[in-house]
Amino acid sequence: MEEGPVRRHFCNLAEEGAAMSSYRHVLGQKNCPSAQTDISRIRLMYVSCANYSEEWNSTLHTHTCAELFFITRGHGTFQVYQERFPVAINDLVVVNTSVPHTESSSSNSPLEYVVLGIEGLETLMDINGFVLLHLLGEQEAVTTCLRQMTREIRERQPGCDEVCQKLLEIILLRLLRREDFALNSAPEGPRSSRECDLVRRYIDNHFKENLTLDQLAGMVHVSKYYLAHSFRKEFQTSPISYLISRRIRESRFLLRETDLSLSQIAQILGFSSLSYFSQSFRRLENISPLEYRRRNRQ
Repeated sequence: MEEGPVRRHFCNLAEEGAAMSSYRHVLGQKNCPSAQTDISRIRLMYVSCANYSEEWNSTLHTHTCAELFFITRGHGTFQVYQERFPVAINDLVVVNTSVPHTESSSSNSPLEYVVLGIEGLETLMDINGFVLLHLLGEQEAVTTCLRQMTREIRERQPGCDEVCQKLLEIILLRLLRREDFALNSAPEGPRSSRECDLVRRYIDNHFKENLTLDQLAGMVHVSKYYLAHSFRKEFQTSPISYLISRRIRESRFLLRETDLSLSQIAQILGFSSLSYFSQSFRRLENISPLEYRRRNRQ
């Protein structure tokens, strides 16, 4: 009788065992460390598959959960805030909650990707709330899990959600083996706190630009009155006052360490005029910019 596939499989395992000593792994051994991130609190919210079409709408938007973008075919451009960077097959983009982002496709190599919406997760690798990874050693294992996920959501068999959740955990555990990737359980604070923190981080990275309260509020999809009230409650200052103080803090470095004129410093830091810069500096430092430079140069 011809051998069946299962019998042949176990025969092959037996032949491999004959060539090497048998081995048993006991879970929880000290020499086999576990992942430091508690993924038991991380929950899969949705699985989405996207293929480029002429109706593709590439506008900045945010989500109330984190997203993992696995590029499965083609190439295009990903945008987070005002930063754009190319993406292609086998790339992974992790975007934190409430971080504005969008994507666009190359017309000659249409972009396809799988998106996992995840609650209770954030990446720690970038202050702007996102990270780009190129999957190398993890590519085959991650792709296999994604295929199984998409098959589960299409067939909708009993236990579909539980299977997809376990597949997500497998993906995250494999990614956490990388030295250039780290996750944390997302803060469970109120929505306004997350929005204010997002605005503060954005100001920290874009304080030299011409930022307005309307622009900052639109970025997190709230009214400027709500943002001003929430931001002051969270940080004891208004968004615009925080922006000015961030610029003044940078100006102290430029006054001490460079020979730039006051007009040049005012222009670099986004002040509308030299007089506005001087007034703001004196109000916060109780000294004029020129006097500050003179004292610190001595």
